[in-house]
Amino acid sequence: MAELSPAAQAKLLRVLQEKQFQPLGSSRLVTTNARVIAATNRRLEDCVSAGQFRTDLFYRLTVFPIFLPPLRERGNDIILLADHFVLKYSKELKKPVKRITSAVIEAFLSHPWPGNVRELENCIERAVLLAKGQSIEMMHLPPSLQIKGHDDPGKDPGKLGAVIGAQERSMIIEALKEARGNQSQAARLLGTTKRIVQYKIRKLGIDPAKFKAAKRTG
Repeated sequence: MAELSPAAQAKLLRVLQEKQFQPLGSSRLVTTNARVIAATNRRLEDCVSAGQFRTDLFYRLTVFPIFLPPLRERGNDIILLADHFVLKYSKELKKPVKRITSAVIEAFLSHPWPGNVRELENCIERAVLLAKGQSIEMMHLPPSLQIKGHDDPGKDPGKLGAVIGAQERSMIIEALKEARGNQSQAARLLGTTKRIVQYKIRKLGIDPAKFKAAKRTG
């Protein structure tokens, strides 16, 4: 959207305002009541300030703006998307791959993903192609992710990371207590998936078996 030429911007504005357009090679006007969904990876406000995008068209398009953060800021969505792509490409490529190891998940969560979802999808496709068994291992990832995965485990998470980790641990333990160790039920209580809860349990060193005999409080 931000790359539209001034002429194309003027034509689009005319369609939005007058709800009419003239087909290429025709002299007749066609009336339309279409709704426009526009997307861009640039800040249109900055483009308007720089004189690269029409102010009137900007306000016509921003009736109901939706901000979609980049993949690196979407936390557990990375795990859900990775699982989805594993299922997709294991079926498409007829490979027995079913899971992603914890080390790979750590690498995914620490990677900045400059290519967003498309980069993740390409990474999973490559990994499924290279995998010999049922799991995606670190060796199946592109070199950039393998390096990242080795560098990050010793990194100090800082005070904010420690606080967030403590809160996650507390919430998961409370959910496991309520669910008496049932990880599927704990995931439902937390509003997430069993896959993510299992990953967090392994990462935080929680033993679900301790809560199987726990009584419900309340």
